[in-house]
Amino acid sequence: MSDHVIRHPGVARPNAFTQEELGWVPWLEPKPLAELTDDDYVALVERSRAANPYFRLLVRDPVVLGARTRADNDIFYNTDAGLARAERELSAAATSRTNGCLYCASVHSRFASLQAPSRRDDVQRLLDEGIDSEQDERWTAIVEAAAALTATPVHFGRAHIEALRAAGLDDQAIVDVIHSAAFFNWANRLMLSLGEPTPPGSPRERPVSGR
Repeated sequence: MSDHVIRHPGVARPNAFTQEELGWVPWLEPKPLAELTDDDYVALVERSRAANPYFRLLVRDPVVLGARTRADNDIFYNTDAGLARAERELSAAATSRTNGCLYCASVHSRFASLQAPSRRDDVQRLLDEGIDSEQDERWTAIVEAAAALTATPVHFGRAHIEALRAAGLDDQAIVDVIHSAAFFNWANRLMLSLGEPTPPGSPRERPVSGR
């Protein structure tokens, strides 16, 4: 890997949270497509991810990337029980909003709205006003729990679990809130340290899927 930071002087930086699709450009050199090995493709899980600079950057450590992607998929797509997919995305969006990760917040707020179209305005209010935005009891409990898990040091405690239970979440659903927030608390910090988002419609590398 090059030891030089890649700069993007001509790229405008977005300055507001949005549900629109942002792009992303890296500060370090992604692994060239022509150099990807069979092990790299196994780590990518889906071959289409090879087109994304973020994943080609992470695939420089294929073992870690493979574990990261399998964990991500299980947290968000294994919805046979527990929390509904939209609310897992809400937890990740609240985490990303708290961390200031515009790119991840755009991905997960968009997925939350796609899974629960009638609540698009509620999702947008979270982006516009932050974690203290007005939500119903259930979404308030999820957002507050996610934000508490994101804080350093962590503020999450018994009161958050009691609020989630009072809002109708069972133990499995509470675990799903914790997993979605914890995973993206880590993922936000990784993405924020490796590159930067670009605005909707601006010249950019192919956008990252967030998955």
